Amino acid sequence: MKKIGFLSFGHWTPSPGSGTRSAADALLQSIELAAAAEELGADGAYVRVHHFARQLASPFPLLAAMGAKTRRIELGTAVIDMRYENPLYMAEDAGAADLISGGRLQLGLSRGSPEQVIDGWRHFGYTPVEGETDAEMGRRHAQVFLEMLRGQGFAAPNPRPMFPNPPGQLRLEPHSEGLRERIWWGSGSNATAVWAARQGMNLQSSTLKDDETGEPFHIQQAAQIRAYHAAWKEAGHARAPRVSVSRSIFPLLDDRDRAYFGQGGKEQDRVGFIDENTRAIFGRGYAAEPDALVEQLRADEAIAAADTLLLAVPNQLGVEYCAHVIEGILKHVAPALGWR
Repeated sequence: MKKIGFLSFGHWTPSPGSGTRSAADALLQSIELAAAAEELGADGAYVRVHHFARQLASPFPLLAAMGAKTRRIELGTAVIDMRYENPLYMAEDAGAADLISGGRLQLGLSRGSPEQVIDGWRHFGYTPVEGETDAEMGRRHAQVFLEMLRGQGFAAPNPRPMFPNPPGQLRLEPHSEGLRERIWWGSGSNATAVWAARQGMNLQSSTLKDDETGEPFHIQQAAQIRAYHAAWKEAGHARAPRVSVSRSIFPLLDDRDRAYFGQGGKEQDRVGFIDENTRAIFGRGYAAEPDALVEQLRADEAIAAADTLLLAVPNQLGVEYCAHVIEGILKHVAPALGWR
């Protein structure tokens, strides 16, 4: 059994061919798609977070609204760039959204990815301390956030408060019990996957990672997952961890599918540089008739190693079409692979 959810980048553009023409469209359609995916039997609704872009950027109001409109489906991010975050304020927002959803949040965090602007986190008021990189700053923010989610008191109470206080030092409120175990780290390398395991976070691995061995993407990603599990076991955590991978997968079921995705061109991994120093490998996409798709996906070692699969949806094609893609996977692909 494998959990299957969708992942939306939340793009919006006023171009003539777009079904998501404004920020309001992107937000409201994300809520609608979460409800539709739950109705279809999907397990998760996840959104990307990108600043300074015509994409989803402020996850907690959206996650709270999704939680209020659904009852069962997991609600998450993949990922929140922690270089931009005040971890204490974020802990309050996350606690509130998790309580509204009834404890269904699955929050993916990360040190961030290439941005729309230069050092965008500086505009949010954050600067690495002396000798610290921006990536290290993001991991430091994440560790503070994790500490806040433990729910321990740390702030000395005012001796003459406006309202009565409970005894002892005060914690952030609202606190949502159990959220700490539902935090994930979006890892782009084997080393950061090991770091995530040591911190007691679940692992998110997307369709992009450092090209560390020159092997096919799914082979490298499967090795990353093995390194994560080994580090988790070595750390001695009591609970079992979770691992997700994301993929672009499109069953070709009708003329629309063939027109949008049946022309080929993404059947191979690609290698490039995401900055001046980092050689990265981008995983292939999948688009084929269901029988052929099943055989292709059966050979993907990283999907086999993960307990959760996130389907990247083309959100600008509209809620109805994205729901059609999700339904196609759940009905025509997942059962044949033993995922359902």
